[in-house]
Amino acid sequence: MRRYYALVDAGDVDQLVALFEEDATYHRPGYDPMRGSAELASFYGGQRVIREGRHTVNRVLAAEDDIAVHGEFHGTLKDGSEVSLRFADFFVVAPDGRFSRRDTFFFAPLV
Repeated sequence: MRRYYALVDAGDVDQLVALFEEDATYHRPGYDPMRGSAELASFYGGQRVIREGRHTVNRVLAAEDDIAVHGEFHGTLKDGSEVSLRFADFFVVAPDGRFSRRDTFFFAPLV
């Protein structure tokens, strides 16, 4: 899991997308569900509102083909504003070891 976040932070879109199955889905607040390698590459290659930053993984829990991650992100958005937040990610791992689904949740005051 740490490699995944290191690739995100480094902006290595090709290696990052290779961790997902060709038809993987990604659900993230504020975006329509992303499906497939092309949509994931488009998101990580430019649609993402984050310019740069660093993930810190605080906890990883795994059971069968499910992985839950709790961590923090500190970085800069494309508009220049700074962001620091906690997040939770949930991954489903396919039999080939790649991710078939990712769901992200942010710890932010919305309701």
